[in-house]
Amino acid sequence: MADEPLEPPLEEEEGGPVKPFLDHLEDLRWVLIKCIASLIVGMTVCMVGAPYLVEWLRRPLPHGIRLEWLGPAESFMVSMKIALYGGIVLALPLMLYVIGSFVLPALKRTEKKYFVQAISVGAFLFLAGAGLCYWALLPISMKALIQFNEWLKVPSTMWRAGDYFSFVCWFMIGMGLSFEMPVVLLTLVKIGVIEHRTLVKSRRYVFVINLVVCSFITPDFITTFFMIVPLTILLEICIQISSYWDRQKKREEAALMASEHTHQPVSD
Repeated sequence: MADEPLEPPLEEEEGGPVKPFLDHLEDLRWVLIKCIASLIVGMTVCMVGAPYLVEWLRRPLPHGIRLEWLGPAESFMVSMKIALYGGIVLALPLMLYVIGSFVLPALKRTEKKYFVQAISVGAFLFLAGAGLCYWALLPISMKALIQFNEWLKVPSTMWRAGDYFSFVCWFMIGMGLSFEMPVVLLTLVKIGVIEHRTLVKSRRYVFVINLVVCSFITPDFITTFFMIVPLTILLEICIQISSYWDRQKKREEAALMASEHTHQPVSD
């Protein structure tokens, strides 16, 4: 009787094969090289397109305000900053892919799925936060600053270009990073680091942290208010999703216990 072919082993729940320490260092070295190379390429593209980026970043500027370079090298330094910020945004998808290729083999199957989902949703939320800042918060903030200057009896029609572009870039990046909060919280809940009841109890502390961060990012109270509102809504959405997951988990555990009780052998 011929031997029956062996079934292929199932994929292990734990991570992939263990590599020697030096092999991990070699893989890490290539990860760093690829990330730096992608960042340099992204910066080069943004540096070539710097005039178009500068024009795009000038659009939220209020009517009647003009920008001036107040130093011989200020335009070059601002162009380098814009190229750096834009290069990070352009290279981020490839950098995340390279980092994910390095990290994923060490994760469990369920953790790999959550990691990929977190990257996808996180990229969308970052762009949503930066877009909300550019089209909604920046015009409001600029008008509020002009009105505040007029209230101080020191109206201005000229702003320093370097300060303006740094403010706009940091505002957009900060808003985009703030929108990453749901990804971090829900990922921690899904992998079991944070429980649903802990998230509910920490609601007020997370709100205070968001308020402090928004206060540092935004220049005035009005913009802080318009920034904290969507973050609070996102926090409540996270709590509702976590509540749904918690109820689903309890139903599955109850069904499993009922199944085990049904199949339990009856003693004589």
